[in-house]
Amino acid sequence: MTSSTLVAQQVKQQRADRLFNNFSFVDAIEVYKDLVDKDYNADYAKRRIADSYLLLREPSNAIPYLQEVVQQENVPSEYYFQYAQALRAVENYDESTIWMEKYNSSNGDNRAEKYLKKSNFVTQVFNAKQQYKIKSVGFNTKYSDFGAIEHNDEIYFVSSRDEGVSTKRLYSWNMQPFLDVYQTSKEATNVDHKSKLKGDVNTQYHDGPVTISRDGNTMYFVRNNYLDGKGKDEEGIVNLKIYRASLVNDQWKNITELPFNSDLYSTAHPSLSRDGKKLYFASDMPGGKGGYDIYVVDVNKDGSVGTPQNLGDVINTPGNEVFPFVNNEDNMFFSSDGHVGLGMLDVFASIKDKEGNFMDVVNIGVPANSSKDDFAFFLNEDGITGYISSNRSGGMGDDDIYAFTRTPLLMLKGTVTDAINNRPIPNAKIQLMESGKEIAYVVTDDKGYYEINIDRNTDYHIVGSQDKYVSDSKDFTSRNLKPTTEEIIVDLVLSPVEDVVKLAELDNIYFDFDKHNIRPDAAAELDKIVNLMNNIYPEMVIRIESHTDARGSLSYNDRLSIDRANSTYEYLISKGISKDRITSVEGFGKRRLTNGCDGSHPCEEQAHQLNRRTEFIVVKMKN
Repeated sequence: MTSSTLVAQQVKQQRADRLFNNFSFVDAIEVYKDLVDKDYNADYAKRRIADSYLLLREPSNAIPYLQEVVQQENVPSEYYFQYAQALRAVENYDESTIWMEKYNSSNGDNRAEKYLKKSNFVTQVFNAKQQYKIKSVGFNTKYSDFGAIEHNDEIYFVSSRDEGVSTKRLYSWNMQPFLDVYQTSKEATNVDHKSKLKGDVNTQYHDGPVTISRDGNTMYFVRNNYLDGKGKDEEGIVNLKIYRASLVNDQWKNITELPFNSDLYSTAHPSLSRDGKKLYFASDMPGGKGGYDIYVVDVNKDGSVGTPQNLGDVINTPGNEVFPFVNNEDNMFFSSDGHVGLGMLDVFASIKDKEGNFMDVVNIGVPANSSKDDFAFFLNEDGITGYISSNRSGGMGDDDIYAFTRTPLLMLKGTVTDAINNRPIPNAKIQLMESGKEIAYVVTDDKGYYEINIDRNTDYHIVGSQDKYVSDSKDFTSRNLKPTTEEIIVDLVLSPVEDVVKLAELDNIYFDFDKHNIRPDAAAELDKIVNLMNNIYPEMVIRIESHTDARGSLSYNDRLSIDRANSTYEYLISKGISKDRITSVEGFGKRRLTNGCDGSHPCEEQAHQLNRRTEFIVVKMKN
């Protein structure tokens, strides 16, 4: 591959890894497949394709890749387990048993036994790749605090912390009356009524949670419909509605109600897509699958909205599906007590097929989820940090807000530099080794930089190589890292080979028969040496050795070779190379032939030409 092609493939791999980490498995597959076609880090790409197909619940598509993956040298035994799961999913039980036994013999844990009792390879694969670390935010209170989102480094959340108000609870996840929307900085620890959202969003009744458009000018929010003593349904129940507000002079104004609201049911928990063209929300409107369902509605350029569409029974159940959230890659998270979880409400991630249809959901696992209610999931644009709300044990009192760091696959990154001049080395091959076997590789970009996703809890050996350099290697481990650790940096320093021909990408310098003048083609090659010595290795010292072919007397050829060496020397000096950087200028006549053209048999002129040459030997690279 050319330098530009290698860089392009590395960029493509980075994009594929980002898509995988952000749940865009369909798009990731296409990019990884292209890497396989280009034979760039193909073993690694095949593993990720297999992972993606399993997460898309397409075992039949995963199996051809898994068949190749499990044959890779030193492949993690986890893939034996995944292969067994996929085979079981297509009812190939005999082959599945073989690979499960192979997994047992290589791993020795009790997952196989659990798997045979209940197989859910989607959740298992997902949770093997994703981890969360959560902590309570500093501004929680004994009252209900939830629904945090982040926009332009400000946090917006809902709270009933305005003390002195007491009335009946409405929802199972402890939404208390007289909720208000608050806005505060990320560093805040004490948030009071002074931080209430400016403008007309907050009222004397329930307000929030909110979602904000990417440009920061439009807000959708929830408010109960009991205003001025009106709005209760025929059973006397107060419902929720979604409203829109505009930012005017740093205040939220122009409150308008969305047309699909009703006093007969609730609409709540709005979440805008990244492009602002779709609004997701929860509702118990008639015609749903059960309690609350999740719906989506188109948002037009003029602000009008279309007809809400139920997301269907892959997402919605006879239970409650609430608090949808859509990330940068248009993947939806939501809370549910209808899908199999750890307790009450759990957070789930949705999975789409190639056409964008929902095809499965996966529980994001502990500690993001608990045995209590876990809801209002929000993920920042970095795809790593966000917020979740929960009434789990150990909180401040009621619903609390927790900040989380999502730890996807660990990132290995580093820079490869030249040991002599500290310059970055492009197109260096970085081989990732495990137990002495290459499991993946990546090529450095034009800045000598590389990065690649790796697994945690693994011992690695890394080797850096490039044609002009002596290889360097290092051992490192991803074991016993803090959950917050997102990357490992391993820099490599390569020493240049002491070979002017390789370093200058030099073609041999030849002379015409019985001549010592510098030909134009030789001048072009000598200019490469000038650049090497002046601009890349300004302390390099060399010596010059010239030669002849076998024709002519020994003494004549000795003189001719010295003339050739001197011509070479004079050319380099004329181009600015200091005389003290060339330690010797020697001619060896016909004593060092490179082939068998020694005069004992006829040779073609081309063969004789190979002996009429000047060579350059590195004396030292640096003072």
